[in-house]
Amino acid sequence: MAWLKSLADKEPPEPENPIGTVVIGNLRPDLHETAKEMVRKSLKKAGFKTVDVGKGTAPEAFALKAKEVNADIVAASINTSAAKNNLLQLSSALEAAGLKGKIIFMIGGAVITKGDADAIGALYGKNRDEAVTIATTAIKKK
Repeated sequence: MAWLKSLADKEPPEPENPIGTVVIGNLRPDLHETAKEMVRKSLKKAGFKTVDVGKGTAPEAFALKAKEVNADIVAASINTSAAKNNLLQLSSALEAAGLKGKIIFMIGGAVITKGDADAIGALYGKNRDEAVTIATTAIKKK
């Protein structure tokens, strides 16, 4: 099983010609990093440049980093009810930064449903494969 863990932990190389830039992190106060890391690495393998804002990240930090790196996508991982309660603040922070409608906003995680995403105008993915498909499709339409 050690070989399986080493495969899961291996960091993919930076894409030479990224198809887009994704700011990704866990919304405050969520500290469950495993799912976010799986999605981040999958997006990177698919050709996206990923900028990780970490775990327990404030909504405003997502917006600031997205502006700083000229992100195409903001992806938030939400795995606790407390973090889910901050979804509206994240949506508001993106709007206040002038990013709503200009970037692709994606959410997913253990406590998130498609209805949650629809309520704030975000795209929803239930796993890393869906996240890659959604991001790739959305970036082609952008």
